[in-house]
Amino acid sequence: IIDEYADEQLDCPTTTEGWLAVAEKFAVKWNFHNCLGALDGKHVAIKQPPKSGTLYHNYKHFFSIVLMALVDADYRFLWIDVGTPGSHSDAQIWNDCELQDLIKEDKLEVPADAPLPGSEDPIPYAIVGDDAFALRKYLIKPYGRTRRVLTHAERVFNYRASRARRVVENAFGILANRFQCLHSTMRQETKTVIAIVSACCILHNILRSLGIPKGMVDEEDADHQVTPGAWREGPAL
Repeated sequence: IIDEYADEQLDCPTTTEGWLAVAEKFAVKWNFHNCLGALDGKHVAIKQPPKSGTLYHNYKHFFSIVLMALVDADYRFLWIDVGTPGSHSDAQIWNDCELQDLIKEDKLEVPADAPLPGSEDPIPYAIVGDDAFALRKYLIKPYGRTRRVLTHAERVFNYRASRARRVVENAFGILANRFQCLHSTMRQETKTVIAIVSACCILHNILRSLGIPKGMVDEEDADHQVTPGAWREGPAL
């Protein structure tokens, strides 16, 4: 599966046109503009590898490897990084990954800054992540609530950013519900688990053309009240 379909199905954009197509879908589907994708990590539970000590033991108190993913507006995986030991944080994994290096070195032809609708001020195209990541020109996250009361504009931004970022959470949920081995502790060797998770992501992208079962992902009503998707009823890894 990986040899045959990885290059075709895990197709991270490398051209300005490709990134603009991703951003256009986020603008149309989620009303969040200049967005290059939603980023997050998911812990996949494994048995403790031999002689690994606490290397794979995560902050949730089980052994795991991390699936880090960038997802488009249609819940498809654009890029994945699988296999980092669970003791590493999402920020550590992102800081050490090739994708961030390529973006920082301007080797992926990310579009030039462009105004948001109704504005003339150029705004960078950026990935949306949660508070675990460091704020960068190419990565935005919500305003923190720990030090002060947020203004109305900041609360609106947080709502919009959270709405776009939920795409990656829902993608993980769809993935785990289709391939329910991801809900359990995988007992294969670590390198085999990495191959299984990678194959699941590829098959997920292929199956996206078949649609999503109703009620599986988070949905909003006309008043923007969120109904949690069925995937959130499973184990939270």
